[in-house]
Amino acid sequence: MRVLVATAVPVERDAVARAFTGPAREVPLPGVVLQRLPGGYDLLAAGVGPALAAASTATALTAAALERVPYDLVVSTGIGGGFLPDAPLGSLVVADEITAADLGADTADGFVPVTELGFGTVTHRPSEALVRAVAAATGARAGTVLTVSTVTGTAARATALRARHPRALAEAMEGFGVAEAAAAHRVPVLELRAVSNPVGPRDRAAWRIGDALTALTAGFGKLAPALESWNHHDRTH
Repeated sequence: MRVLVATAVPVERDAVARAFTGPAREVPLPGVVLQRLPGGYDLLAAGVGPALAAASTATALTAAALERVPYDLVVSTGIGGGFLPDAPLGSLVVADEITAADLGADTADGFVPVTELGFGTVTHRPSEALVRAVAAATGARAGTVLTVSTVTGTAARATALRARHPRALAEAMEGFGVAEAAAAHRVPVLELRAVSNPVGPRDRAAWRIGDALTALTAGFGKLAPALESWNHHDRTH
């Protein structure tokens, strides 16, 4: 398999790289640089937020398609906030739904997703077989991972998000953008997050970024065998 792994920032990319042996080779592309690892994995620090993540991921996917060596899977990954108590600090979450939580309109009657306005999409659903395989291999809990353009910083917003998305386990800022790029190229997508902080009031003293990065490395150390066992016929786009 050829796998493109997209993180937001280099420290997350480097945490993923520590799960693999062998030197990485830099592959420059327009606006981005891939780190190519042995075994078919390309790592990309795609940038913060759904728009930049989508643009960077699309660049890598397009380059691979033009070279006639397309990717078999795109993985959006990194650290993120977890909805307590279901996703405690240091745990892993794998998305069975990747949902843009704030793509829509605020109205007097509440938030209206863009789909209810009559256009667009707000959710991508990874392969059920792949999600099950990854959850079993890594110990990650499966549920909705929300993509937000503004990180949640209050208890009121955390409560509102969970009310609209009761299966939400985590929030981050890139998954939906990466999924949009993958969908445009008809490549399956996966999102795996390590929880570094609770979703809610911003208390930096409570963040456990180091523990989350360690969990991310450990998760990717177990991920490759799960991907290799993933049945080609079970892939969905």
